[in-house]
Amino acid sequence: MKTAIVTGGAKGIGLAISKKLIADGNKVIIFDVIQEGETIASQIGAEFKKVDISNHAEVTTIAKPIDADILINNAGISIDNLLIRMKESDWDKVISVNLKGVFNCTYAVLPAMIKKRWGRIVNMSSVIGIMGNKGQTSYAASKAGIIGFTKSVAKEVASRNITCNAIAPGFISTDMTDKLPQEVKDAYIKTIPLARPGTPEEIAELVSFLISDNSSYITGQVINIDGGMVM
Repeated sequence: MKTAIVTGGAKGIGLAISKKLIADGNKVIIFDVIQEGETIASQIGAEFKKVDISNHAEVTTIAKPIDADILINNAGISIDNLLIRMKESDWDKVISVNLKGVFNCTYAVLPAMIKKRWGRIVNMSSVIGIMGNKGQTSYAASKAGIIGFTKSVAKEVASRNITCNAIAPGFISTDMTDKLPQEVKDAYIKTIPLARPGTPEEIAELVSFLISDNSSYITGQVINIDGGMVM
């Protein structure tokens, strides 16, 4: 049995990933900040740690003793606005959670992976980090940063049999996207050749593959799962 940390694993895509990894026979520890996180984790058979992933000391203290084999850096936020209207504090918060959080968690788990000469790291980027989007400069910058981070880490740890890959989801049906106005959802669908949103479960299936032995020759890659939105 492998031990997996899933950040933001108590809702949306993260929850689907947590459920899939448990079904695959892994021990899952969810890092999240939502109030109902402990209850959700208990319901699916996961452990729960209330962790602010943007806090380096907090992450290090909680994550290092876990001796994780697998890290899924999924947690992220978006505070959207046009650049000229964006508050510095909002920019800093998005970068701190989305990008620094990935650094914090990876930094904390890598020593144990290097010692055991095995590990799987999957970072959640986004098609927005590849193509950009109006009103999402901070989100796009953070997700593009994750791509560069992924490739660099992959090169650093490949000799220790640790793989590091990124997933770039497109328009995925979650509680957050379900609340969008119908005209906004329709506009997104028009840009997708498969003409539908993706599901969190489809993302989870890709994560499951990337942490398996079947993907042992794949590292440093960014895999779009977007219905053809970005080609």
